[in-house]
Amino acid sequence: MKYKGQQALSIAFVLCMTVCLTYYSNVAVWNSVSSNDLEKETLTVGSVRKLLEEEEFVTERVGSNGQQKRLPQCVIIGARKCGTRALLEFLGLHPWIQSADQEVHFFDNNSNYNRGYEWYKEHMPYSYPRQITVEKSPRYFITEKAPERIHQMNSSIKLIVLLRNPTTRVISDYTQVYYNKIAKGKEVDKFEDLVIDKKTNQINTGYRAVQISIYYNHLLRWLKFFKREQIHVVDGDKLITDPLSEINKVEQFLGLPSKVTQNNIYFNVTRGFYCMRTPKTDQKCLGLTKGRKHPHIEPSILRKLNEFFRPYNKKLYALINQTFDWD
Repeated sequence: MKYKGQQALSIAFVLCMTVCLTYYSNVAVWNSVSSNDLEKETLTVGSVRKLLEEEEFVTERVGSNGQQKRLPQCVIIGARKCGTRALLEFLGLHPWIQSADQEVHFFDNNSNYNRGYEWYKEHMPYSYPRQITVEKSPRYFITEKAPERIHQMNSSIKLIVLLRNPTTRVISDYTQVYYNKIAKGKEVDKFEDLVIDKKTNQINTGYRAVQISIYYNHLLRWLKFFKREQIHVVDGDKLITDPLSEINKVEQFLGLPSKVTQNNIYFNVTRGFYCMRTPKTDQKCLGLTKGRKHPHIEPSILRKLNEFFRPYNKKLYALINQTFDWD
């Protein structure tokens, strides 16, 4: 009887340890599973063990509070000078969004891309499982290899692209380069010398700022790899005049509850554009390089640019089934 009692206690102890280990395995893995994984399957003891064996979960770095670095579920791909930084800052007001502080340039830089996904992940912020990690690098929009590379990483990823009046974008692009060169003491070309081909007196299609503003050509390449519903197009001009409406559309696109309200946004009269109110800093505006005054452009040059972009704009509207007040 004494032996049988000891045997029963041993069996009970083993069963108890098995249950405890299974429970803590579930807890350990639960925080490392993204919201997409939670939606795809119900975690069982078998699936938990399988996840523990996978390198992705074994090598994942965990913060002291249980947060982890994750590959982005959403990428802001561009376009340059269309408000990508402003959008990222506004989205940072949402408690369910974590964004990378700097442009990583993973998919547009061969050297960075060859470092692999683990290197890319290390440049992401820590986040909780149900938060969405967002990264933005505007150069992705015009990089030929970027769509395929992002698709290979995550074919179901969500993409955000900001577009504004293409003529205004060209001028803004020139303005940034202009001030950067002035600050470095370099010689600056006149706008008309860059945008007009002296031989033909037509728009210089070799000027990079003009090429970027032909949005149709770039989005056509992205839509070869991603469904239209995976790409949300933000009106960059409206983001300046009515940011809240555009932010709320992004929240809806990401499947998030609306958390950013009018209380988080205010118009800064001194700066001349909308800024944000945050719980920690109370008020926050973009850097002094944002909102700089554009140089005066001759009306004839503006007409040429508008006429040049018009047919591309029409093709863009048909491609994405969305129109803008650019003409």
